[in-house]
Amino acid sequence: MELTIQTFLIVCPLVFLAGLVDSIAGGGGLISLPAYLLAGVPMHNAIATNKLSSATGTAISTARLCKNKFVDWGVALPCISMALVGSFAGAHIALLASDKILKWMLIPVLPIVAFYVMKKKNLDDNSNVEISRKKQWILCAVCSLAVGCYDGFYGPGTGTFLLILYTGVAKLSVAKASGTMKLANLSSNIMALVVFLFSGKIVIYLGLAASVFSIAGHYVGSGMVMKNGNKIVRPIILIVLVLLFIKIITGM
Repeated sequence: MELTIQTFLIVCPLVFLAGLVDSIAGGGGLISLPAYLLAGVPMHNAIATNKLSSATGTAISTARLCKNKFVDWGVALPCISMALVGSFAGAHIALLASDKILKWMLIPVLPIVAFYVMKKKNLDDNSNVEISRKKQWILCAVCSLAVGCYDGFYGPGTGTFLLILYTGVAKLSVAKASGTMKLANLSSNIMALVVFLFSGKIVIYLGLAASVFSIAGHYVGSGMVMKNGNKIVRPIILIVLVLLFIKIITGM
């Protein structure tokens, strides 16, 4: 496709905003993917190029959270491996099945998840819950496999779902879940990116330019997570869930 100045002016600022949101609670794809489409990038190229910019940005916020000890390394490795497996499977399933199937499945799920987040005013409220380390390890691995498959198949809201599952099911703190979630999300992004690279669908120059803005957004957003933690994560999660629900309904 032919790239113009207007293409970059539309995509890059919105990708920065997507990176900001994604680094806090996931769901940046709800902003960045429509940005590519708005700029006139064909659907398959938009999906592939979006993976390039989102993966580079996610790498920065992941590195920053890891450096500042926002990762539970006891469960991180199984989360990474299972996310890779799930994303690989999901990407190949996507080549065979319509994404409308998963969209229909998400319609009843999203309001339930949103209700859970609204009811649980403090996502860190796990102090009275006892869970063995082995069980926590298994739960994180299973959640990463399932959501990794979702990321490879469809994608938007991956980080949000991981964060909710890590805190709600596996009982990780928001701080540790934020960093661990980014590692799993980065792993599934990279796997999908490799598939798209071999498909030749990535618009390289646009993707590289957008990556710079994605990196900036993720850097700023990860700093906000480290400073404000639960106070900023919860409202962003709710916004992402609402946007995802609207996107699914209007995209049917």
